[in-house]
Amino acid sequence: MNIWELFVAFILGLVEGLTEFAPVSSTGHMIIVDDLLLHSKQLFTEPVANTFKVVIQLGSILAVVIVFKERFINLLALQKGVSLGDSKGRLSLPKVIVGLIPAGFTGVLFEDYIDEHLFSVETVIIGLVVGAFLLIIADRLQPKKLKTEDVDQISYKQALGVGLFQCLGLWPGFSRSGSTIAGGVILGMSHRAASDFTFIMAVPIMLGASGISLLKNWEYFTIDALPFFTVGFISAFVFALIFIRFFLKLINKIKLMPFAIYRIILAGLIYFIFL
Repeated sequence: MNIWELFVAFILGLVEGLTEFAPVSSTGHMIIVDDLLLHSKQLFTEPVANTFKVVIQLGSILAVVIVFKERFINLLALQKGVSLGDSKGRLSLPKVIVGLIPAGFTGVLFEDYIDEHLFSVETVIIGLVVGAFLLIIADRLQPKKLKTEDVDQISYKQALGVGLFQCLGLWPGFSRSGSTIAGGVILGMSHRAASDFTFIMAVPIMLGASGISLLKNWEYFTIDALPFFTVGFISAFVFALIFIRFFLKLINKIKLMPFAIYRIILAGLIYFIFL
């Protein structure tokens, strides 16, 4: 394992950490860095490279768990009937589950089709551009009088609605975070409440997908690849932690328009590089 390979792991982890939960599509960014740093240099075989992507996703997930640790403890405690302080009106686990059902069901149903037909540069560009317009529409359609200022105020109807919007994130380049935050805003949630709910929902759905992938690819965790995986995991965790805290402080102020503009620029960049 040489210094260049560890540098590549660091950069890929950085990109994962900064984009996985931003409404900008981590897939779109990974297409660029994959080609420039990973596949073009032929560092590892395809199975090892894919396993690495799962590992750095776990780093990002751990960052969410750290940021929302009290929220997750509360969710589990309330489900078991344990009250931690004032539990009245708190976000409940059943609402999170309701939000997860549509995308979970759709993902299982169309997983093979998505993997075989939708993972291409062209489809990612389409996802980036259409997703950008969804962000713009969300900012324009957000009700002046919000129904939900805080994530604890989310209704079952809103949870289901956000879950339906999350299905759009199954299209590569659309962005799971982008679709769910935009959906929440359209349904009358503040940008911060929609973001909180998006990040909370991301943990179980990403853990499930990553867990299955790890079980399938466990054989690739070799001594030679371990430093590469470790550096990527730590990098993704640290930068996701920084991004999430920064994002949640600013999202109510900056809203979604800057991310929409960035997505369109990114789509143009991918087009000129790869097509």
